[in-house]
Amino acid sequence: MLTAAEQRRQTLVGLTLATLIIAAFLALHIYAVFFHPWTATGLLWAPLFVPVLTWLSVGLFIVAHDAMHGSLAPGRPAFNLVWGRLTLLLYAGFWMDRLRRKHFDHHRYVGTDKDPDFAADHPTRFLPWYVSFMRRYFGWREAAVITAVVWTYVLLLGANVGNVLLYWALPAILSSVQLFFFGTFLPHRHDEQPFADHHRSRTNDFGWLASLLSCYHFGYHHEHHLSPGTPWWRLPRVRNDLRQSRQA
Repeated sequence: MLTAAEQRRQTLVGLTLATLIIAAFLALHIYAVFFHPWTATGLLWAPLFVPVLTWLSVGLFIVAHDAMHGSLAPGRPAFNLVWGRLTLLLYAGFWMDRLRRKHFDHHRYVGTDKDPDFAADHPTRFLPWYVSFMRRYFGWREAAVITAVVWTYVLLLGANVGNVLLYWALPAILSSVQLFFFGTFLPHRHDEQPFADHHRSRTNDFGWLASLLSCYHFGYHHEHHLSPGTPWWRLPRVRNDLRQSRQA
């Protein structure tokens, strides 16, 4: 259990990082979609804008994930709900209340046919697993929200269609692949090595920076399942503590 002082510190750090991620995403998203010129020179920035927007989109989901577990602002359920709803809506029109139930089922039934994140028919194959994963999470409601936003951007706000596709649609798709690959497929796939315990999850062996860039440390996935109340930015410390305890 966290003390009151530890809860306040975790809330301060969590909300500060969340604010920075949201602000950075909105600033670059608005500029790239509405103001960046659709010219040959302007397109030279695409190799920078697209991966940064993809990474920030991943960050939106990771903030929402912490909110689901109550670790964004410990002891403040209203804060977690508001911030989780906001970041998931910005991410892809998802509704946190529905997504949270499925995520808790993932923790409850991890790696079984009741796990909504797991493909029991394809436990080693990336593409069919990703397709089944997206079918479970991306439905008519999300499609309707995104369609409405696209038409609003293009018809009402005058965004260039090319900018919308390149700087919003593409990063959104790539972020789903990035989240799935580093946060679901690699940790929960079946291979020759058995899982360590009933959490049926593995941890990547990335260093701190590679772990941050790949999936905001969500690749330290066994640690997350062992301690789901730990926020993303503290997972490296949990990983190091566990490694030291095993070596002692």
